[in-house]
Amino acid sequence: MIEIGSLPNGRAAQALIDYLKGQNITCSIMPAEQGVMLVLHDETQLSRVQQEYHAFLSNPYDEKYLAASWENGSTQTQLDYGNPALQLVTQFITGAGPLTLLVFFSCVVIYAAMNLGFANPIFESLSFFGATSPASLSEFWRLFTPSLIHFSAMHIIFNLLWWWYLGGKIENKIGLKPLFILLLVGGTLPNILQYFMAGPNFGGLSGVVYAVVGYTWIMGVKRPESGIGLPPAYIGFMLLWLVFGFTDMFGLSIANGAHLGGLLVGVLQGFIDSRKKYV
Repeated sequence: MIEIGSLPNGRAAQALIDYLKGQNITCSIMPAEQGVMLVLHDETQLSRVQQEYHAFLSNPYDEKYLAASWENGSTQTQLDYGNPALQLVTQFITGAGPLTLLVFFSCVVIYAAMNLGFANPIFESLSFFGATSPASLSEFWRLFTPSLIHFSAMHIIFNLLWWWYLGGKIENKIGLKPLFILLLVGGTLPNILQYFMAGPNFGGLSGVVYAVVGYTWIMGVKRPESGIGLPPAYIGFMLLWLVFGFTDMFGLSIANGAHLGGLLVGVLQGFIDSRKKYV
C-alpha cells in the first residue's frame, strides 16, 4: 500500500474514494496523526491518484464527488466517527513510533516512581557522575540517564509534548535510525556540557528536545519534502526560551548547557542528514 496524503475526516475521504472507484481505482483509508490517510493499493496508478488527490484538495465540494457517492457509494460503508477519547488515543499512538513511545513512557514511569517514594534510590542510580555518592566510571549509563529524570509536572509535560510531537514526526516520516542517533547523542553530549557549566545536579529530556528541534528546523529548510518542518513561530519560541534561560529572569533552575548542546547536536545532524540521499 502507498500513502497518498491525509484528509480531515473519513467522510471527506470517502467522497474521493467513491469518485476514484468510478475511475476503476481502488483506494482505502486508515487512521492518521490528524484525520485519515488515503491509501492506494495499485502502485501503477500512483501518478493518476496523486493528481486527483490534489484536485480534490483544491475543490472538495465539486458536484462530481457528490455524484460519485450516489453512483458508486455503498450503504454498507461504515463511517465511524468514533468516541472522542478513543480518537485521542489513536492520534497519540499513530503520531509516534516505537522509540518515541518507549522513551515517553520510560520518563512517565520514572517520574511516577519518584513521586511514590522512590526519588532517592532512582536519583542515586540514574543521576550524573558526582551528583550523589562517588560513582565508578564503569557506570557509563550515567552519561545518558539524567535525561530520563524530571523534577516537576511542568518539567515533564513540556519536554514530553515536544518529544512526542517532533520525535514522532522524525520517526514516522524519516525513520527510527535518525531519531535514535538524536536521542543517544542529544542525551549524552549536552549532559556533559551541562556538567562542566553547572555541576552534576540536573535532569530532564530537554537536551534531546532541543536536538529534535534543531534537527527539524534544518531538515524543514534543507529538505522540506521530508515532511517534518516546524513553523517559524515555534522555532522562535524555543530559541527565545533558550536565551531567556541564560538571563535567569524566571528564577528557575534551567539546564542551559543541555539546551544549547542539544540544539547544536540537532542542527549538526540536520545538516548531515539533509545531504544524504536516503533521507
